[in-house]
Amino acid sequence: MRDLTSIPAEAGSAPARLLDYIRVDAPQPVVLAYGIGVDSTALLLELESRGTPPDLVITGDPGVEKPETYAYQKMIAAWMAARGIPYVTVRYTPRRFKHWPPYFDLLSNVLTNATLPSISLGRHSCSLKWKVAPQDAFLKQWEPAKEAWARGQKVVRLIGYDASPADTRRYTHASTITSDLFECRYPLRDWGWDRAACIARIEAAQLPVPPKSSCFICGAMKPDEVRALPSWCLRLIVLVEARAAPRLRTVEGLWRRSTRTRPGRMTDFIRAEELLPAADIDAIIHDAPADLIRFQDVAAHVPLPDRPAMAEWLEQFNAGLKEAA
Repeated sequence: MRDLTSIPAEAGSAPARLLDYIRVDAPQPVVLAYGIGVDSTALLLELESRGTPPDLVITGDPGVEKPETYAYQKMIAAWMAARGIPYVTVRYTPRRFKHWPPYFDLLSNVLTNATLPSISLGRHSCSLKWKVAPQDAFLKQWEPAKEAWARGQKVVRLIGYDASPADTRRYTHASTITSDLFECRYPLRDWGWDRAACIARIEAAQLPVPPKSSCFICGAMKPDEVRALPSWCLRLIVLVEARAAPRLRTVEGLWRRSTRTRPGRMTDFIRAEELLPAADIDAIIHDAPADLIRFQDVAAHVPLPDRPAMAEWLEQFNAGLKEAA
């Protein structure tokens, strides 16, 4: 076969034109940051129905979501698997356990360090550490992302902010943050979908609407959300506040400070509403923190590879209650 790029021009004809070559790069990989809530679920359903599902769906799990959220996650994971949509769940992994048992979720973290989630201490939400950072760590090892970055591309990250006023405020802040690795896009806003439109989209797919996504030790929970929690979650709330109490100076508990509608300590609300027997609350406050400290002291002397994790103590603390819920 002749090299067409080097054919000489015939006499009297126009000069031969070199062939043009168009370089076509592989498309940018697309990742959906899935929070198991209404907005990101509606976004997932709509993308799939349009024939443009993301290359990966990823959830950052703090380990203390409400039970109904984990139930929904199990259902929607099966939905994705049936449609061939890759889905992964990732968690934050601390790297140093110098004196303490290993912890791999937010609950074990606050109990180990005798503190409260950052939102209860006046800082912003825990999402960056417990949701965003684990996703970033995973994606930095994800081959399609590494290949895209090697080509000079960015990974497209889809965020489920809708067009409502509340999410507009979140978007206004998020859109000012730039990244060398990720290009954030907000399809729900491009489509003009608000919260109601997202709910309607989920219902149109004949799927249940997700419950409000929230950790069960989150200071942003409303009283009705606390009332709806099973007893094993309520016991852990009491434990968290009792463990942190000796070190608290500027806040009362998970709800920070008392208002006219609720106390600063969720424990006081649980007691007043009789969500747990008063004797159980008193026993947790009196006995559990000291028992936990003893467990930590023993664990600190065990070589790290064999050191028992905080989860082992928590299983004993709530023995049988999760199964009964």
